[in-house]
Amino acid sequence: MTASRGVALALAISIVASLALVVIYVADGSVQLQGIALALALGGMGTAIVIWAVGLIDAPIEVEERHSFMPAQRPAAVPGVAAEEITRRRFLTRLLTGAGAILATALVLPAFSLGPQPGTDLFRTAWGRGLRLVDSGNRPVRPGDLVLDSVTTVFPQGFVGRADSQTLLIKVRPSDLELPTGREAWVPEGCVAYSKVCTHAGCPVGLYRAKEHLLLCPCHQSTFDVLRGAVPVFGPAARPLPQLPIEVDAEGYLAALGDFPDPIGPGFWDMTHTPADGA
Repeated sequence: MTASRGVALALAISIVASLALVVIYVADGSVQLQGIALALALGGMGTAIVIWAVGLIDAPIEVEERHSFMPAQRPAAVPGVAAEEITRRRFLTRLLTGAGAILATALVLPAFSLGPQPGTDLFRTAWGRGLRLVDSGNRPVRPGDLVLDSVTTVFPQGFVGRADSQTLLIKVRPSDLELPTGREAWVPEGCVAYSKVCTHAGCPVGLYRAKEHLLLCPCHQSTFDVLRGAVPVFGPAARPLPQLPIEVDAEGYLAALGDFPDPIGPGFWDMTHTPADGA
């Protein structure tokens, strides 16, 4: 078998295997069959390139000839050889381009399995203006239902159990609070609410040391100061727990003024980007 036929055969195998990979993937075939097809596609492409490099690329031998005093004679041209060589290489080049394009298409297909883009979902929870704070039994909460220095896990009404919206509701003395400027109206009757999702690794913050007013994450011991806006005072967490703005509605129940102003949970690459930036 000549080198050109070997290249053509290897590329043909790569093309057939790439098409088979597409068909198997679309038909939701087994991962093993997809792996075999991918191996044949890549192997055929690699084999073709090696044969081409070894057998079809001319590597001129450099020899320093002794000077001759006789006039050099040109070798007789072989009719049709140059044209045949150009045609063969053009065919193989097109075949290689086609095989590469089909293989690239087959490799791109799995990207469609990644699902829809998250968009702004990472910046939003189920909380919204007017949604009441309810306990795990879907019972709305009044400020008077809470004991001083107690902690209760609450959810938006209608979304009990939703992981990204779980919130810690704590009642403290209003005079003890040292919240950032602008949050004075977020703590009616000393009721302050923070996201329960730790800003380090996303674990639920479930421990409360009432005497020190500290929230602790049991996973890596991140500790947050409840009185100062849940800023981290110990452990690996670098961001405060986002605070939920709340109020007392017309019927005396605690309700949200809106969603958390900051993304909940651990940081990610686009955390500084917000929907207001045009997402």
